[in-house]
Amino acid sequence: MNQEQFELVKNGKGFIAALDQSGGSTPKALAQYGVPEDSYSNEDEMYDLIHEMRTRVITAPAFNSESIIGAILFEHTMDRKVEGKYTPDYLWEEKGVVPFLKVDKGLAEEENGVQLMKPNPGLDDLLKRANERNVFGTKMRSVINQANADGIKKVVDQQFEVADQILAAGLVPIIEPEVNIHSEDKAESEEILKKEILDHLDKLSEDKNVMLKLSIPTVDNFYKELIDHPRVVRVVALSGGYSRDEANLKLTANNGLIASFSRGLSEGLNASQSDEEFNTMIQESVKTIYLASIT
Repeated sequence: MNQEQFELVKNGKGFIAALDQSGGSTPKALAQYGVPEDSYSNEDEMYDLIHEMRTRVITAPAFNSESIIGAILFEHTMDRKVEGKYTPDYLWEEKGVVPFLKVDKGLAEEENGVQLMKPNPGLDDLLKRANERNVFGTKMRSVINQANADGIKKVVDQQFEVADQILAAGLVPIIEPEVNIHSEDKAESEEILKKEILDHLDKLSEDKNVMLKLSIPTVDNFYKELIDHPRVVRVVALSGGYSRDEANLKLTANNGLIASFSRGLSEGLNASQSDEEFNTMIQESVKTIYLASIT
């Protein structure tokens, strides 16, 4: 593990940019960027276009370590280059931003009010490649739609089981059991979720440290115990469908919680913008998310 990166992730001021839209969510991300589906005819062309968008974001002057601690990448982004360097190396060497990698293979069908991660038999190989690409940590997402105790327990059990596999590979896992912000019993789900997470954290040995990526809680500062837990490197928040302004406002009410926004970061960006317009827009996005994260 890169100790300099570990200290930055644990103590640095700023937020983690989520640039990890996968195959299923890429068409929507491109459409929001002003690139409709009829602009490409196959998956390779689609990934070329999304990499162009991400390259534009990463190379923007405002995308730097003054405001951004880390960036979560999709597998295809990890394996592609930015200005002649593999993306993780470009992020760290040119921008001082710590690279993470999304490693899950998507969501299973809903059962017991939750969606577990799909099986991932190729994870060990992916983790090996991540180490070769100088990636620091990983991220994996599950979804909780209802306050079903059995379902939430299965989500957390699976997340920590896979986290142990990631830790064994020398990487720091970001555990992401997202609670659907539209759930009618969101607050109750969060109570069950926090208890299950704390149970697992308390069982971790001192040499095992994880990160958490959670929906912004219904009750302000509800995750303080998780933020303060000695086995937790950092707790970051997903925007979960909130607009950037709404997510920022909710974030400021939670001390120690920092952003890891995807939609909030890319909101307002468009392929038709000039470089000046694009850079101005992303500068404003970075500034507002940064301020919400350090408040």
